[in-house]
Amino acid sequence: MTRPVPSAPKRTPLPSAIGAQQAAGQQLSSVSALPTVEEVSAGGVVVDQHGDDLRVAIIARLNRGGRVEWCLPKGHPEGTESHEQAAVREIAEETGISGEILAPLGSIDYWFTVTGHRVHKTVHHFLLRATGGELTIENDPDHEAIDVAWVTLSDLAKRLSFPNERRIADLANASWPKHLNS
Repeated sequence: MTRPVPSAPKRTPLPSAIGAQQAAGQQLSSVSALPTVEEVSAGGVVVDQHGDDLRVAIIARLNRGGRVEWCLPKGHPEGTESHEQAAVREIAEETGISGEILAPLGSIDYWFTVTGHRVHKTVHHFLLRATGGELTIENDPDHEAIDVAWVTLSDLAKRLSFPNERRIADLANASWPKHLNS
């Protein structure tokens, strides 16, 4: 018995499919015509020694679909700020916790699309020691953070929503012992 083949509307291919279209000699869709914007952010892992526990401040944000995502605090450098200065400021704004940088943890990059353009974002992460403050989202000027929490450094990777940030958490966990007595 033959079944009818369902018809579906033509869809715009994902950006990852564009290279396959080019290789096959197919005409590119309007997605490839979107302009690309480069963005840079800085943030990181701010660690507080609380008794015998090492804890890290993380924030929750709502994604475009309305789901809560737990992530490391980060944001764009302002004016002539260095990545380090931006990381310290953004962490303080989004979590309420001040910190001093101990070491770079590395950078991650990813792509996403917003109305009218594609964004290639690079985020520079640092390991920081907490120097003061109180956990709050009240000072977040963009009001992107909807919640903030302490999580133990050993549980950090389990709580983060994104695999690339979990890798940064693993680097922080491995790197922290070198900075215990500094």
